[in-house]
Amino acid sequence: MQNKTLVPSTIRNTVVSALSVLFISTGCINTNDMDQLVDGSTQEGLNVTVTEPIDRDYSDIKQDGTIKMITRYSSNTYFLHQGIEWGFEYELVRKFAEEHDLALEVVVIGPDENPYDLLNSGMGDLIAANYAATQERQKFVKFTRPYNLVDQVLVFSDEVADPPKTIEKVAERDIPITVRRNSSYYYRLQNLKDQGINLVTHQVPNTKDTESLLFEISNNTHQATVADDNIFNASNRYMQGLVKGPTIAKNDTIAWAIRKNAEDLETELNRFLYKHFRFGKVGESPKRSTFLNVLRKRYFESGKQIAEYYNPEMSSRGSGIISPYDDLIKEVADSAGVDWLLVASIAAQETKFNPNSKSWAGAVGLMQVMPRFSQVSNEEELYDVETNIKEGVRIIKEHLNHYSYMDSTNKWSFALATYNAGQGHVADARRLAIDQNKNPNEWKNVEDALLKLMHRKYYKDARYGFTRGIETVRYVKEIRNRYNTYESILTMGKDNKKATGFGVMGLFN
Repeated sequence: MQNKTLVPSTIRNTVVSALSVLFISTGCINTNDMDQLVDGSTQEGLNVTVTEPIDRDYSDIKQDGTIKMITRYSSNTYFLHQGIEWGFEYELVRKFAEEHDLALEVVVIGPDENPYDLLNSGMGDLIAANYAATQERQKFVKFTRPYNLVDQVLVFSDEVADPPKTIEKVAERDIPITVRRNSSYYYRLQNLKDQGINLVTHQVPNTKDTESLLFEISNNTHQATVADDNIFNASNRYMQGLVKGPTIAKNDTIAWAIRKNAEDLETELNRFLYKHFRFGKVGESPKRSTFLNVLRKRYFESGKQIAEYYNPEMSSRGSGIISPYDDLIKEVADSAGVDWLLVASIAAQETKFNPNSKSWAGAVGLMQVMPRFSQVSNEEELYDVETNIKEGVRIIKEHLNHYSYMDSTNKWSFALATYNAGQGHVADARRLAIDQNKNPNEWKNVEDALLKLMHRKYYKDARYGFTRGIETVRYVKEIRNRYNTYESILTMGKDNKKATGFGVMGLFN
């Protein structure tokens, strides 16, 4: 297979949001929601249980070779479009990972998970989810330097007659404002109440995020909510029925949250962010890099057509759940006795489902089949999607059979590595593992050996010489983790068929 530079992008096996929103809130809190909303002992706070962070700093991250990003599944933070990862937060963190030669693992916040607990327990290394650096959050985490400034704005349903122009008028009319208990919006509304503005607020479970609440506003499920202006602007391009109201907070700083004891990681992240976002002089707008401006335009400022392209709900229409080729991949893979989701994961990694792709090494088509390893004599036929999938599945099946004596996890890891690097380089790595008195049938040992084969000390005696082992190691890791993502989405997609409501993808925090 082609030997190419891979885009680091993996994800932990956690249930993510489905292809349509499941729950339509009734607005007010009930007792069944209380455990999700607040700490049962204090009835306030962010419901954090892990307050002492583990010791894991930048040196540990470099040693692992992976940085773990905690985020939510929505059309501006992180989402899948036809099997490929997108999102403002995802692309910004991925840029940092690439510059520091790290793989990126994405940890999607589950419905019963707390992002601060995930961070402090070491399940992730930073929270990148459009979080404002509030005093409440700073009790449990530290924030990097900002990478954005946003205003909090009220958003009304278009069913609200003569929408109020001021927050005082909202209070006078007793228009209920629906927010999550652990959001920065809730604390701002509480602050306004403390100032004597008698607002009516309704709280919903923390499994709602801003985007899903905006969708419910657009459907007139609620009368009003609060959103950051950038999220409102993006959502307003593909949702109907939203009316922007008065600003209730200006220039909230948006930053990444990290563990309080991760000082070296903070330094590295701040150096990176300083290149992309700096405050201007008094009265001036912040200075942003070209890269950051491109991301802002892509996710928050584009026209309706682009917004629909990036909106996960829209992107799922008229195609398979994972890709446009789901049915065909499933048919070919099932007939060969191969897991179709892993085949789809390979196609996503190799070409992002582009059937016309050709690599510098000559690999062609959706699965990047090398003509010299193909049973199809005419190379042009390999651009036919069905033919290419059949050849790709045949080849991966041969590799699986070659390692059939291993357990399933090791078998798939070795087969994927062979599909990427070739049997010769994998055999070299296994021999090197033996030389180091390690089990050559354990992927973690061969993974280490592949990395060593990038150094002359080791590859000078290898039968097949130098190999870009880091690419193969990432290739295996990323495909296996992408598989976990696909599996979760399929599971939730089946559950959604029983749901009565639908909407955007972002449900969590």
